[in-house]
Amino acid sequence: MALIERIQKEIAEAMKAKEALRLSVLRGLKTALKNKEIEKKRPLTEAEDIQILQTLVKQRKESIEQFTKGGRPDLAEQEQAELKMIETYLPAAVGQEEIERAVSEAIQEVQASSAKDMGRVMKAVMAKFAGKVVDGKAVNDTVRAKLGS
Repeated sequence: MALIERIQKEIAEAMKAKEALRLSVLRGLKTALKNKEIEKKRPLTEAEDIQILQTLVKQRKESIEQFTKGGRPDLAEQEQAELKMIETYLPAAVGQEEIERAVSEAIQEVQASSAKDMGRVMKAVMAKFAGKVVDGKAVNDTVRAKLGS
């Protein structure tokens, strides 16, 4: 079942159960997917679906950070709840050990020796994780640590 069809089915379930927050999140997901589908003028691939969901997750994380800094724990909590719901539609994320292993391999492949090579290493690592859910910030931090910058 395509992701958008699954979401549509769950929208109906959320309406019947009168779950306002879940319904709101599902409608937002459906809208984001539909808008991208209209923009591409074709049905989305699974990889494109995942990329859109990752973008929404990143937006929620940034919002949580901003609301926390701004002293609005109520809004941060709501964003956190939405984040958890969105993450249920993503495949399992790549673990820190796997990120570290991929970074080490990429450093050897591109023969990186300093922080100047960070871009090449990042590109190689992210290419290895294409189609998987990976936290770009965690990859970036790991690359920085291994290259000693």
